[in-house]
Amino acid sequence: MLDKTSEEINRAKEVIKKADAILITAGAGMGVDSGLPDFRGTEGFWRAYPIAKKLGLRFEELANPRWFRENPRLAWAFYGHRLHLYRNTQPHEGFNILRRLGESKKGGYFVFTSNVDGQFQKAGFDEKKIVEIHGSIHHLQCVQPCCDQIWSADGVEIDIDMESFEAKDPLPSCPYCGGLARPNILMFGDWEWIPHRTSGQEFRLDRWLFDVDDKGYEVAIIEIGAGKAVPTVRMFSERVKERIFGTLIRINPRDYDIPSGRDISIPLGGLEGIKAITEGII
Repeated sequence: MLDKTSEEINRAKEVIKKADAILITAGAGMGVDSGLPDFRGTEGFWRAYPIAKKLGLRFEELANPRWFRENPRLAWAFYGHRLHLYRNTQPHEGFNILRRLGESKKGGYFVFTSNVDGQFQKAGFDEKKIVEIHGSIHHLQCVQPCCDQIWSADGVEIDIDMESFEAKDPLPSCPYCGGLARPNILMFGDWEWIPHRTSGQEFRLDRWLFDVDDKGYEVAIIEIGAGKAVPTVRMFSERVKERIFGTLIRINPRDYDIPSGRDISIPLGGLEGIKAITEGII
C-alpha cells in the first residue's frame, strides 16, 4: 500500500507541475486538520453535540429548517455554536499551500466546496473564486422568507445556555419583516433556502471553466475530504473532469476510490495529502 501511495503521489506531482490551472474541490474532511468536526457518522456527530444524542437526533435531522419554526432556540443554539466555532478556527497550513499553488498557475484557480465555514476566505482565497454550494453560515436570510435578501452575519452574536443547549434572547431577526432570521445554508429538506448568492458564484465558476477549456489549459482537480454520505463534491469533481478532460487527484483517508485509472487516489488525510503532492513544488 505504501509503495502504491508513493507512486500515486509522484503521479500527482507530475500532473500538478504540468497543470495550467487548479480546481480545488473540498468536503468536510478539509477542515479536520484545523480542528473542525466532520460529523462523520451518527456517533461522530453525537460526540460533537451530546445534546443531539440526548434528543435522539442525527445531523441530518437537526440540520433541518423545521427547527427554526418548531424550536428556534435549539436551532440557533446549534447554528450559533457552529458560527462561533468557525469564527474562532484558523485554517491549517494546507489552505495556504493550495492558495499559493493556484496563484502560481497562469490559468489561476477556483474553489468548489460544500463547507459552510468560510475557511477558504479566511485563508486569503479570492472570494470571487469560491463556490459555496451549500451556502455560508456567515450570511443570513429570513426564515419565511419574506423576500430574497441575504445579508452578512457580521456582528451577530449568539449567547447559548450550554446546559439546556438553548440560544438566549435576542435571536437574530430579519431586518425586512422583523421575523426570525436563519443562516443562508442549504439544509436537509430545505425549501426556503435562498440560492442566488451561490448561483452567482456558480456563474463565475462556469465562466472560468469555459475560459480554461477554450484556451486548452491542462487542469488539475485536487479534491480533499469529500465523502460519499453527501456526495455533492465527489459528483461535481467527476463531472467536471469529464467536461474539461482534467485529471482528478482524490485525497481521502477512507473514501479514496476513483472513477478511472487516469485519476489519482491518495489515501491520506487532507493536510498530509496536500503536503505530499506539493512537496518540492510549493
